[in-house]
Amino acid sequence: MTVTTRFAPSPTGRLHVGNIRTALHNYLFARKHGGTFILRIDDTDRERSTKEFDEAIRDDLAWMGLDPDRLYRQSERFDLYEREFQRLKDAGRVYACYETPEELDVRRKVLLGRGLPPVYERKPADAPVPEGRVPHWRFRLDHDEPILWNDLIRGEQRFDPKLLSDPVVRREDGSWLYLLPSVIDDVDLDVTHIVRGEDHVSNSATQIQMFEALGASPPSFAHEALLVAAEGKLSKRLGSYGAEHLRAEGIEPIAMLSLLARIGTSQPVEPATRLDDLAEGFDFSTFGRAPAHFDPHDVELVNARVLHNLDYPAIAGRLSDDATEEDWLLLRPNLERLSDFVGWLAVLRGEIDPPELSHEERLLVKDAAAAAENLDWSTEPWRALTDDLKLTSGKKGRELFHPLRLALTGRDSGPEMAGLVSRMGKERAISRFEAAARR
Repeated sequence: MTVTTRFAPSPTGRLHVGNIRTALHNYLFARKHGGTFILRIDDTDRERSTKEFDEAIRDDLAWMGLDPDRLYRQSERFDLYEREFQRLKDAGRVYACYETPEELDVRRKVLLGRGLPPVYERKPADAPVPEGRVPHWRFRLDHDEPILWNDLIRGEQRFDPKLLSDPVVRREDGSWLYLLPSVIDDVDLDVTHIVRGEDHVSNSATQIQMFEALGASPPSFAHEALLVAAEGKLSKRLGSYGAEHLRAEGIEPIAMLSLLARIGTSQPVEPATRLDDLAEGFDFSTFGRAPAHFDPHDVELVNARVLHNLDYPAIAGRLSDDATEEDWLLLRPNLERLSDFVGWLAVLRGEIDPPELSHEERLLVKDAAAAAENLDWSTEPWRALTDDLKLTSGKKGRELFHPLRLALTGRDSGPEMAGLVSRMGKERAISRFEAAARR
């Protein structure tokens, strides 16, 4: 069987990590099996869907390397939906309903008050049609047999259709709700696997009967535990977890994807360098049922590990023209974001503000300037310098090293000093010692 998956966002907002995770898992499963990954823009909501969000979704996916093999928009497929709707209508599987939202709400409250499930009650076929009222349309569920499927994550699933309401599939104004057009598309596009959140489980039960009513075999389903953060269920309102924010923060896309590929599974999170590496190890059998906890700090940690593993040829095109491979190898162990590289390159080659030191520390760096003048800089100047100062000052450990680091870099921490001092050279090192001693 040729695997075909689809990611179906609505262009009503930017992508957040919850639906990025869904997109990623659909992409990885298709790639692992040499299949097809479809992007379907669910833009049937004409009031809320915008061209700008459509473009933003596609741009975010491209940034992450989740390029679809095919692209469709539901707004361009209304003729297909109309044709299949008419076929279901002729077969008696969709029917007109005339209740107002207020009437339905009252009835739900009555049923709940009686301790009954608030399931929609079908009207008799010969019930009078309210004068002047335009119908909405529901799909008629078959109550004869339980709805069963073997979920790739949740295992055996069983629903009693009598406890499900016949879902509304079309509004009074003729616009479509999500359920039916999605099934029609999945049939038409030969989708074999539907991967989405566990909040769609009951939708899947309903849609299985829609597939069967259209004469199609239902695809396989994989319902993932929801992604949660400290604030609870992730949603589009939590913009700080969106792709837009992560891009602005300088997060490498593969760092975020490495985390989202593994959280909620029994597999360890490891920084990947390619999506193909993530696809190779992707397996629904490793997914757990508990909510997957997402912490933005974890993305930052993985991001640093990704940068630390990047070889120069893989990153050279994103560095300034004057940056060398030696610069990259020296500085990368200290990077959290690629943007940090620019600052550290300035430490190596540019000017820094002299730090504020205590009187005793200024005396130490003054001695360091004099000692540096007489060193052999062709071997290991940092070791020679610190060995000399240990003898002359009697200082060691942080008392010795911290003032020297501050004077040379203007920072409390950073890459190992031996490499930094060798790269910045004798002239710049002495100049910085002297400037710090004078301040």
